[in-house]
Amino acid sequence: MFKYLGNKLRQLFSEKVDEDKLDQMEELFYQADLGARTSQELVKSVRELYRQQPHLSATQILDNIKKELESHLYLYAEPAQHASPHVILIVGVNGNGKTTSLAKLAYFYQKQGKSVLLAAADTFRAAAVEQLAIWSERLGVDIVKGKHGADPSAVVFDAITAAKTREKDLVLIDTAGRLHTKLDLMQELEKIRRVASKAAPGAPHETLLVLDATIGQNGIEQAKVFHQHTPLTGLILTKLDGSAKGGTALAIQRELKLPIRFMGVGEGIEDLQIFEPKKFVDQLLDMKN
Repeated sequence: MFKYLGNKLRQLFSEKVDEDKLDQMEELFYQADLGARTSQELVKSVRELYRQQPHLSATQILDNIKKELESHLYLYAEPAQHASPHVILIVGVNGNGKTTSLAKLAYFYQKQGKSVLLAAADTFRAAAVEQLAIWSERLGVDIVKGKHGADPSAVVFDAITAAKTREKDLVLIDTAGRLHTKLDLMQELEKIRRVASKAAPGAPHETLLVLDATIGQNGIEQAKVFHQHTPLTGLILTKLDGSAKGGTALAIQRELKLPIRFMGVGEGIEDLQIFEPKKFVDQLLDMKN
């Protein structure tokens, strides 16, 4: 669990640093799901520091690791919302918190004074449409939905058209996440993108993948599949409430060069935060801001 990584490193280096402990450090990085590349680079950096300063303290090692990790993360450059409406496509595997994250995102933009319309394009699951409809009622935002089994791209077209007529600032599109029927799902997403671009120039203007931080390295494979078929612009990382490993975030950024846009830190509607690299690394290593 990522909130214990800093404590484990402090405990490991509480006494004199040696090669055996450096090997154990690498294993801790793997356990935290930092990925092979990041783990190996961190160990290399610490080894170099150890050669220069044989009497390293745990604090010096953690400071070095923190600096290295922060250099691998970068801030998300939010695209200018010149288009009206600004269309955001939300994708991800069922169970990752996709629909709930979309609702939290709607609330986030509401707090910024934006008017939002929801598109319930996961027509394969009646429960997903019902869930989004409940959220739209709670938040007081418009929703466009189709019948169970309807063409998702038709729902998207209608939603964008309605947003134009009603002069909405943003359209947030919920989509299916049946990765076990990968080909069908990806073809569906590709069609949604085509139809969205016909309904509004340049749409979707953002495509965000919702990813469960607790699934570790499997998250990288999920991201690769989606990125291949529907180019992603960023990530929403869920379940970062202190119980997740969290290192997946670094691994995905290194593999796909995808920025993390938001992170979910709880179940509440307000528990969606803009991703801040320094704050994230501090949490990863259990360090004070």
